[in-house]
Amino acid sequence: MTLKNKHILLGITGGIAAYKCAHLVRLLVKEGAIVKVVMTKAAEEFVTAKTLSVVSKHEVVTDFFDSNNNWNNHVALAEWADVMIIAPLTANTLAKFATGICDNIVTACYLSARSKVFVAPAMDLDMYQHPTTKQNIDTLRQHKNIIIAAESGELASGLIGEGRMAEPETIVNFVKEYFNENLPLSGKSVLVNAGPTYEAIDPVRFIGNRSSGKMGVAIADEFAKLGANVTLVLGPSHELPKEKLVTTIKVESADDMFKACEATFADVDIAVLSAAVADYKPKTIADSKIKKQDAEFSIELTKTTDILETLGKHKKHQLLVGFALETNNIIEYAKAKIAKKNLDFIVANSAIEKGAGFGVDTNKITIIDKHNKMYNFELKSKQEVAKDIVNFAINYNKHA
Repeated sequence: MTLKNKHILLGITGGIAAYKCAHLVRLLVKEGAIVKVVMTKAAEEFVTAKTLSVVSKHEVVTDFFDSNNNWNNHVALAEWADVMIIAPLTANTLAKFATGICDNIVTACYLSARSKVFVAPAMDLDMYQHPTTKQNIDTLRQHKNIIIAAESGELASGLIGEGRMAEPETIVNFVKEYFNENLPLSGKSVLVNAGPTYEAIDPVRFIGNRSSGKMGVAIADEFAKLGANVTLVLGPSHELPKEKLVTTIKVESADDMFKACEATFADVDIAVLSAAVADYKPKTIADSKIKKQDAEFSIELTKTTDILETLGKHKKHQLLVGFALETNNIIEYAKAKIAKKNLDFIVANSAIEKGAGFGVDTNKITIIDKHNKMYNFELKSKQEVAKDIVNFAINYNKHA
């Protein structure tokens, strides 16, 4: 997953490895994080506040008061952060953290932090191996800080051994893993299908519908944001997921969609089938383009495989969610589908109500669970509707 919109407070202390922090900030920003920097006076000897301000796109705080004698509120900075990173953590600042000394903006933010704190020690070989340093690191570990161990390599003194600050890429990966492990759907697998299907009449014509795929793609992204590994089976659509944890399988016909969903279903924890799959397909497909000749022309249709019903018959441990898009008798038809297709809950909405259905950026839904309890939601953007559906799935046992 990315660090999109995560608030990260980076504290920089006076070690030579501070020069790497401009790169660290760039990596965090590239991952979508919002980064603010606090640094000690000693750190400014190795990297400038101006450089860090440019790459972070935020003013860098170096003291309790700014040049206009306005107070920099370290408590507000600490409370703003989702995580705090201290890199490099020198032996001097390590000792201050371990003993509660507060004499600069970095130590003040550290002592005010309510979020998880990552520390990346950096010092010379003998200093890193000194019993006092090891004791201070153990103290920070006991205080639930995450220690990103120093790496081995050539040090500023010319010695070779442990003491180099972990590389910026390593620090970023530690933070990403932390957020991933603490997401509610970390380790879960989810199947979502979305979009229309196109059923070929001949090589150039097809039977289709007006589904854009927006709703299903938004649901896939929302599951991924919460840590799930998502397989999105997507019919012909211009929409694409934004989250890296979504694996997209592009399909065209109902048969293609059925095969892809069936192949994935056994291994997932949750399946949300939002696609507008064709109920019928041409019984035969012409090998070449059908020419306009007779005044009337008919196509014999045959039923497609009901994907949702088939998966419902095979359901074991999975939470199975369906959609009911109707033009009339919405609730009645939706309730009938729950029992027939062995669903845990269904999302019902209208194809004709203004602001809902196909081709728009909003939706208005009613969720009905297998006990026929109904939950009505107001008209919202499809991204917000996706959050409602995913939250309902996560908390399903509480509702049930």
